[in-house]
Amino acid sequence: MIRGKSMIQRVYEQSGKCSALNELVVATDDQRIYDHVTAFGKAVMTDRNHPSGTDRCLEAFYRINTDNTYSDNDGVINIQGDEPFVDPEQIDQVIHQLKKPNKNIVTLVKKIDREDDLRNPNVVKVVFTASGRALYFSRLPIPYVGGTGAMKETGEPATHYRHLGLYGFRAGTLQQIVSLPVGALEDAEKLEQLRWLQQDFEIYVEETYVESIAIDTPEDLEKVL
Repeated sequence: MIRGKSMIQRVYEQSGKCSALNELVVATDDQRIYDHVTAFGKAVMTDRNHPSGTDRCLEAFYRINTDNTYSDNDGVINIQGDEPFVDPEQIDQVIHQLKKPNKNIVTLVKKIDREDDLRNPNVVKVVFTASGRALYFSRLPIPYVGGTGAMKETGEPATHYRHLGLYGFRAGTLQQIVSLPVGALEDAEKLEQLRWLQQDFEIYVEETYVESIAIDTPEDLEKVL
């Protein structure tokens, strides 16, 4: 509960403010969450044994697309259930980019402005090309700069970006990446997006300037209560 309302309801209501979404569905494997969500919105029950949220997202897509309303070219947006303050404009930003030709996986990044975020392995860092194509994701500070890995030799902060866990996929691409085997990079960093990069799938990033607060730990929750 966050100020009298459950975290998942806050995620649902914030996401519902994005007018570009055709449907909004909570995918869960917990009957308690399903019962709670269906009191104010839409939910689907999924298998308990999914190795990742991406796999769960694909099953949810299958369950809401039994009448083939959506094609392989339509977009599926994976919004994390621990982002009660997700900005609907960020979702719209991902959808806008996903509509562009040849962009089959889109996600968001934000400039890092705190040293402790740069050092925190739970804050995933990313480097990308001038056109926004992701080169690599890591739990370590990338790019590594000088002797500290965090500062330019002049003493000015280097530019680093953190990854926000909001993904947009074309449905056909989502089906493809879920079937990929775990690779050495994913196994090392424990980041599933590295599996896609290693198998030559392109991930495009879009910079956001909106600060989003994720609730990953009890300590995170204490900060917003």
